Amino acid sequence: MIDVSGLSHVLEVDTESKTVLVEPNVPMDQLVEATLKYGLIPPVVMEFPGITVGGGFAGTGGESSSFKYGFFESTVNWIEIVLADGQVVDASKAELPDLFHGAAGTFGTLGVTTLLELRLVKATTHVELTYNSVATFPEAIQKLRLAEADPSNDFVDGVLFAKDRGVVVVGRLKNISQNDTSIRIQRFSRARDPWFYLHAEQTVDSSTPVFKEAVPLVDYLFRYDRGGFWVGYYAFKYFKTPFNRVTRWALDKYMHTRVMYHALHESGHSQTYIIQDLALPYSTVQNFLEYVDKSFGFYPLWLCPLRPSGQISLHPHNANGQYLNVGLWGPGPSSHDAFVRANRQLEDKVRVLSGMKCLYAHTYYTEDEFWNIYDRKWYDALRVKYNATTLPSVYDKVKIDLDAQRRRSVSGIWAIWPLSGLYGVAKAVVGSDYILSTKGRGVRGLGCLFSVLVLLLNLLTVLFCRVGNSTWLESMAGWLAPPARKGRLQ
Repeated sequence: MIDVSGLSHVLEVDTESKTVLVEPNVPMDQLVEATLKYGLIPPVVMEFPGITVGGGFAGTGGESSSFKYGFFESTVNWIEIVLADGQVVDASKAELPDLFHGAAGTFGTLGVTTLLELRLVKATTHVELTYNSVATFPEAIQKLRLAEADPSNDFVDGVLFAKDRGVVVVGRLKNISQNDTSIRIQRFSRARDPWFYLHAEQTVDSSTPVFKEAVPLVDYLFRYDRGGFWVGYYAFKYFKTPFNRVTRWALDKYMHTRVMYHALHESGHSQTYIIQDLALPYSTVQNFLEYVDKSFGFYPLWLCPLRPSGQISLHPHNANGQYLNVGLWGPGPSSHDAFVRANRQLEDKVRVLSGMKCLYAHTYYTEDEFWNIYDRKWYDALRVKYNATTLPSVYDKVKIDLDAQRRRSVSGIWAIWPLSGLYGVAKAVVGSDYILSTKGRGVRGLGCLFSVLVLLLNLLTVLFCRVGNSTWLESMAGWLAPPARKGRLQ
C-alpha cells in the first residue's frame, strides 16, 4: 500500500522552461494559484478546482482548451512512478515511452505516479468570450468546427439547452484593464454571480446572436464549479426548494463541486443519474445527439471538442481527426433494472457510432465487451513488462458492480423523502470538502440563516400540502419561486 495523501505540493515553477514540478495530490485551484504568481498557467485546466493533477493524468482530463492541446496528460513532460515491484523510475517520451504513454488513463494499474513535470503557457488577466447562438444540432456542430480550426482561439465549448437552442462559446486569452470600458467584465466565482450555464443561456434568449464579454482568468477556468455545470439544479428540485438568484446565493456554499459531489455520492443518488462523457467522431455526432434527445430528453448537454492522440490508448483516440465530447448528466430511470438497461443501450449506441466513452464515468460493459473496444493485447503486454499483473486491472477499476450498486441505491427507509438527501448533505458538511470549499471566503451568517429557513419552509410546505393545510405556505413558496418557463431548467 502506498499512501500518496501527503504528496500535495507544488515544488518548483521554472519560468525559463515554462514548466512546473508538482506532486499528484495537488488540486487544480492550488496548481493555478501557484503558477499564476509567475504569470503562467497549465494549458489544460480541468473545470472543477478539486480535481487533482494525478487524477487528471491517471484518469481522463479534457477541457475547452483540449481542442488545441489534447487531454491533460498531453501537457506532461515526464513522470516519476513507483512500479508494483517497488522500483521507482522516471518515464517520458524519450525514456520508457511505452510506460509514460500507458500510465496515462490507466487509473494507476501500471504503477503509482508520485511526481510530474507539466508544461505551462503565458497567462493573461482575462479571457475574452464570444457567445454564438445556435438553433439546430448541425449549426452547433458547424460552429464548433469553425471555432476549433481558428488558431487564434484558446478555448472552445458549447451548451445545448434544447434541440433548437444552444450556444457555442469561444475564448481568447487577453490582458484587459479593470478600467477598460470598451468591454463588459463578468465574474462567476462569487456567491452573487450567476451560474455560468444560466448566464450563457441568457445570451441565447437575448436578441443578439453574438455576444462578447471578458471574464477574469480564474473565474473562467472554474466557471462550472458553482452548480457543477447544471447538476446542482437537481438538488434544488429534490429538496423542493425554489431555484432563483436569492436561493442560489443563500445556498452557495453547498453548490461548489467539492461539497456537492460528495453529498451526491453519500446520499446514494449518484446511482440514479446518468453520468457519462462520450466522445464521438464529427461524422456521427449528430446521429448521437438525435438519439439522446429521443431516448433521454433532458438538457442541457455539454459539447467539448477534443484533440485525441493517434496512439493506442484507453482514452478516446482517433487517427482520422477530432472528437466531439458530449457531456450527458441528468436523471435516469427510477427502477434499477431500467437504469442499467438505459446505460447499456447508451454504451452500445456509442460503440455503433464509432465513439468511445471516458472511463471515469459509470461503465456497464461486460469484460468481453470492454476488451472488444479497448486494446487488451497492448495493455496486458505493458502489465507484464512492468510487473504490474498483481495490481487490479483497469476493467476492475472502472466497472460498475451491479449488486453493490443495487444495495447502495435509495431504497427502504432511505427512499422516504428527504432522508437520503439530508444524510448526503450532512456527510458533506462535516467532511473536509465543505471546509475546503469555504476556506478563505468567510461565512455569510445571513446567507446561512436564510438557506436553513428556505429549506425548512419548503419541507413544511410539502408536509402541509399532503394533509391539505398549506394555503399560506403554498403562497409563500410560490412567491419565492421563479415563474415557470417551458423547455429549460428554471
